[in-house]
Amino acid sequence: MFSGSCPVCGGEEFSENTVLWPDLINAWQLTRDEITYINRQQGFHCTECFNNLRAMGLSAAVLRELKFSGTLMQFCDSLSQIEILEINTAGNLTTVFNKLKNHKLIEYPKFDMLNLNIESESFDLVIHSDTLEHIPNPVRGLSECHRVLHKDGKCIFTVPIIVDRMSRSRTGLIPSYHGQSGVNVNDQIVHTEFGADIWQTVLKSGFKSCEMFSYEYPAALVIISRK
Repeated sequence: MFSGSCPVCGGEEFSENTVLWPDLINAWQLTRDEITYINRQQGFHCTECFNNLRAMGLSAAVLRELKFSGTLMQFCDSLSQIEILEINTAGNLTTVFNKLKNHKLIEYPKFDMLNLNIESESFDLVIHSDTLEHIPNPVRGLSECHRVLHKDGKCIFTVPIIVDRMSRSRTGLIPSYHGQSGVNVNDQIVHTEFGADIWQTVLKSGFKSCEMFSYEYPAALVIISRK
Protein backbone atom coordinates (compact mmCIF):
# COMPACT_ATOMS: atom_id res chain seq x y z
CA MET A 1 0.00 0.00 0.00
CA PHE A 2 1.26 3.48 -0.94
CA SER A 3 2.12 5.71 2.01
CA GLY A 4 3.03 9.37 1.95
CA SER A 5 1.93 12.41 0.00
CA CYS A 6 1.95 13.20 -3.70
CA PRO A 7 5.32 14.74 -4.69
CA VAL A 8 3.57 16.82 -7.34
CA CYS A 9 0.93 18.61 -5.24
CA GLY A 10 1.21 17.26 -1.69
CA GLY A 11 -2.18 15.53 -1.88
CA GLU A 12 -2.85 12.58 0.42
CA GLU A 13 -5.86 10.96 -1.23
CA PHE A 14 -5.37 8.35 -3.95
CA SER A 15 -7.40 6.09 -6.20
CA GLU A 16 -6.58 3.20 -8.51
CA ASN A 17 -7.97 2.05 -11.87
CA THR A 18 -7.25 -0.95 -14.09
CA VAL A 19 -5.76 0.31 -17.36
CA LEU A 20 -4.41 -2.72 -19.27
CA TRP A 21 -6.63 -4.52 -21.77
CA PRO A 22 -6.42 -8.11 -23.09
CA ASP A 23 -4.91 -7.33 -26.52
CA LEU A 24 -2.02 -5.37 -24.96
CA ILE A 25 -1.49 -8.00 -22.25
CA ASN A 26 -1.30 -10.70 -24.90
CA ALA A 27 0.96 -8.70 -27.24
CA TRP A 28 3.45 -8.11 -24.42
CA GLN A 29 3.03 -11.67 -23.06
CA LEU A 30 2.71 -10.30 -19.54
CA THR A 31 2.67 -12.49 -16.46
CA ARG A 32 0.17 -11.96 -13.64
CA ASP A 33 2.77 -10.09 -11.55
CA GLU A 34 3.71 -7.87 -14.52
CA ILE A 35 0.05 -7.06 -15.15
CA THR A 36 -0.31 -6.05 -11.50
CA TYR A 37 2.61 -3.64 -11.36
CA ILE A 38 1.99 -2.08 -14.77
CA ASN A 39 -1.66 -1.48 -13.86
CA ARG A 40 -0.44 0.17 -10.67
CA GLN A 41 2.14 2.25 -12.56
CA GLN A 42 -0.46 3.66 -14.92
CA GLY A 43 -3.67 3.50 -12.88
CA PHE A 44 -2.76 4.52 -9.32
CA HIS A 45 -3.21 8.29 -9.10
CA CYS A 46 -3.55 11.32 -6.85
CA THR A 47 -7.18 12.45 -6.64
CA GLU A 48 -6.13 16.09 -6.27
CA CYS A 49 -3.78 16.63 -9.25
CA PHE A 50 -4.66 13.36 -11.09
CA ASN A 51 -1.02 12.47 -11.75
CA ASN A 52 -0.44 8.73 -11.79
CA LEU A 53 2.31 6.77 -10.04
CA ARG A 54 4.55 7.04 -13.11
CA ALA A 55 4.29 10.85 -13.06
CA MET A 56 4.77 10.96 -9.30
CA GLY A 57 7.95 8.93 -9.66
CA LEU A 58 9.24 11.24 -12.36
CA SER A 59 8.49 14.25 -10.16
CA ALA A 60 10.26 12.71 -7.17
CA ALA A 61 13.36 12.00 -9.26
CA VAL A 62 13.44 15.55 -10.64
CA LEU A 63 13.04 17.06 -7.16
CA ARG A 64 15.86 14.91 -5.79
CA GLU A 65 18.20 15.92 -8.62
CA LEU A 66 17.30 19.58 -8.07
CA LYS A 67 17.82 19.15 -4.29
CA PHE A 68 14.41 20.67 -3.58
CA SER A 69 12.57 19.46 -0.48
CA GLY A 70 9.06 20.65 -1.37
CA THR A 71 6.56 19.55 -4.00
CA LEU A 72 6.97 20.01 -7.73
CA MET A 73 4.27 22.68 -7.67
CA GLN A 74 6.22 24.59 -5.02
CA PHE A 75 9.40 24.31 -7.05
CA CYS A 76 7.72 25.60 -10.20
CA ASP A 77 6.34 28.53 -8.20
CA SER A 78 9.82 29.36 -6.88
CA LEU A 79 10.93 31.55 -9.83
CA SER A 80 13.70 29.11 -10.69
CA GLN A 81 15.57 29.96 -13.90
CA ILE A 82 16.25 26.32 -14.79
CA GLU A 83 15.87 25.60 -18.51
CA ILE A 84 13.69 22.52 -19.06
CA LEU A 85 12.78 20.82 -22.32
CA GLU A 86 9.74 18.54 -22.12
CA ILE A 87 9.34 16.17 -25.07
CA ASN A 88 5.64 15.34 -25.46
CA THR A 89 3.33 15.97 -22.55
CA ALA A 90 4.34 14.12 -19.38
CA GLY A 91 0.76 13.49 -18.30
CA ASN A 92 -0.63 16.18 -16.02
CA LEU A 93 2.87 17.40 -15.16
CA THR A 94 2.90 19.74 -18.16
CA THR A 95 0.56 22.25 -16.52
CA VAL A 96 2.88 22.32 -13.51
CA PHE A 97 6.07 22.78 -15.57
CA ASN A 98 4.35 25.55 -17.54
CA LYS A 99 4.73 27.78 -14.48
CA LEU A 100 8.49 27.90 -15.09
CA LYS A 101 9.67 30.80 -17.24
CA ASN A 102 12.23 28.67 -19.11
CA HIS A 103 10.10 25.59 -19.74
CA LYS A 104 9.65 24.52 -23.37
CA LEU A 105 7.21 21.82 -24.51
CA ILE A 106 7.69 20.20 -27.90
CA GLU A 107 5.44 17.54 -29.41
CA TYR A 108 5.33 15.10 -32.27
CA PRO A 109 4.87 15.47 -35.27
CA LYS A 110 6.07 19.09 -35.29
CA PHE A 111 9.24 17.94 -33.52
CA ASP A 112 10.81 14.59 -34.37
CA MET A 113 12.80 13.16 -31.45
CA LEU A 114 15.22 11.61 -33.94
CA ASN A 115 16.18 15.03 -35.29
CA LEU A 116 15.32 17.84 -32.90
CA ASN A 117 15.31 21.26 -34.51
CA ILE A 118 16.93 22.76 -31.42
CA GLU A 119 20.35 24.32 -30.92
CA SER A 120 22.91 22.18 -29.09
CA GLU A 121 23.57 22.80 -25.37
CA SER A 122 20.34 24.74 -24.82
CA PHE A 123 18.82 23.13 -21.71
CA ASP A 124 19.69 22.08 -18.16
CA LEU A 125 17.14 19.28 -18.06
CA VAL A 126 15.30 17.18 -20.64
CA ILE A 127 12.19 15.30 -19.52
CA HIS A 128 10.01 12.77 -21.27
CA SER A 129 7.60 10.15 -19.99
CA ASP A 130 6.69 6.89 -21.76
CA THR A 131 7.79 8.30 -25.11
CA LEU A 132 11.02 6.46 -25.96
CA GLU A 133 9.30 3.12 -26.59
CA HIS A 134 7.47 4.77 -29.52
CA ILE A 135 10.69 5.97 -31.18
CA PRO A 136 12.01 3.70 -34.00
CA ASN A 137 15.63 4.28 -32.94
CA PRO A 138 15.78 4.91 -29.17
CA VAL A 139 19.57 5.34 -29.10
CA ARG A 140 19.29 8.10 -31.70
CA GLY A 141 16.41 9.68 -29.79
CA LEU A 142 18.42 9.80 -26.56
CA SER A 143 21.49 11.07 -28.42
CA GLU A 144 19.40 14.08 -29.47
CA CYS A 145 18.46 14.64 -25.82
CA HIS A 146 22.18 14.46 -25.00
CA ARG A 147 23.04 16.98 -27.72
CA VAL A 148 20.63 19.70 -26.56
CA LEU A 149 21.76 19.51 -22.91
CA HIS A 150 24.27 21.87 -21.30
CA LYS A 151 27.61 20.40 -20.25
CA ASP A 152 26.37 19.03 -16.92
CA GLY A 153 22.77 18.52 -18.00
CA LYS A 154 20.51 15.57 -17.26
CA CYS A 155 17.81 13.67 -19.08
CA ILE A 156 15.24 12.23 -16.69
CA PHE A 157 12.58 9.96 -18.16
CA THR A 158 10.32 6.97 -17.78
CA VAL A 159 9.52 4.03 -20.04
CA PRO A 160 7.49 0.91 -19.28
CA ILE A 161 10.12 -1.53 -17.98
CA ILE A 162 9.53 -5.27 -17.67
CA VAL A 163 12.09 -5.77 -14.93
CA ASP A 164 12.64 -9.53 -15.30
CA ARG A 165 13.31 -9.41 -19.05
CA MET A 166 15.81 -8.02 -21.49
CA SER A 167 14.70 -5.37 -23.97
CA ARG A 168 13.37 -6.50 -27.33
CA SER A 169 12.39 -4.85 -30.60
CA ARG A 170 8.83 -5.42 -31.75
CA THR A 171 9.95 -5.53 -35.39
CA GLY A 172 8.27 -8.53 -37.02
CA LEU A 173 5.76 -8.94 -34.19
CA ILE A 174 2.06 -8.11 -34.28
CA PRO A 175 1.78 -4.30 -33.93
CA SER A 176 1.22 -3.17 -30.35
CA TYR A 177 -0.24 0.20 -29.43
CA HIS A 178 -0.50 2.22 -26.24
CA GLY A 179 -3.23 4.72 -25.48
CA GLN A 180 -6.51 2.86 -25.01
CA SER A 181 -8.18 -0.34 -26.08
CA GLY A 182 -9.32 -0.42 -29.70
CA VAL A 183 -7.59 2.80 -30.72
CA ASN A 184 -4.63 2.18 -33.04
CA VAL A 185 -2.92 5.51 -33.60
CA ASN A 186 0.32 5.38 -35.61
CA ASP A 187 2.32 7.58 -33.22
CA GLN A 188 1.35 5.27 -30.32
CA ILE A 189 2.80 2.13 -31.89
CA VAL A 190 5.43 0.46 -29.71
CA HIS A 191 8.83 -0.13 -31.32
CA THR A 192 10.72 -1.35 -28.22
CA GLU A 193 9.76 -3.27 -25.09
CA PHE A 194 12.32 -2.18 -22.51
CA GLY A 195 13.74 -4.49 -19.88
CA ALA A 196 16.50 -4.60 -17.27
CA ASP A 197 19.19 -3.70 -19.83
CA ILE A 198 17.81 -0.24 -20.63
CA TRP A 199 21.04 1.23 -19.22
CA GLN A 200 22.77 0.06 -22.40
CA THR A 201 20.49 2.23 -24.54
CA VAL A 202 21.32 5.24 -22.36
CA LEU A 203 25.09 4.76 -22.46
CA LYS A 204 25.14 3.96 -26.18
CA SER A 205 23.51 7.33 -26.80
CA GLY A 206 26.47 9.19 -25.28
CA PHE A 207 25.52 9.75 -21.64
CA LYS A 208 28.29 9.17 -19.09
CA SER A 209 26.10 7.59 -16.44
CA CYS A 210 22.71 5.99 -16.01
CA GLU A 211 20.95 5.70 -12.66
CA MET A 212 17.75 3.78 -11.94
CA PHE A 213 15.67 5.73 -9.42
CA SER A 214 13.03 3.66 -7.64
CA TYR A 215 10.06 5.62 -6.34
CA GLU A 216 8.23 2.33 -5.88
CA TYR A 217 9.69 -0.95 -7.11
CA PRO A 218 8.87 -2.28 -9.63
CA ALA A 219 5.93 -0.06 -10.56
CA ALA A 220 7.59 3.36 -10.56
CA LEU A 221 11.13 3.36 -11.96
CA VAL A 222 12.78 6.46 -13.40
CA ILE A 223 15.97 6.70 -15.47
CA ILE A 224 18.38 9.52 -14.68
CA SER A 225 20.94 10.08 -17.47
CA ARG A 226 23.86 12.43 -16.87
CA LYS A 227 25.81 14.07 -19.68
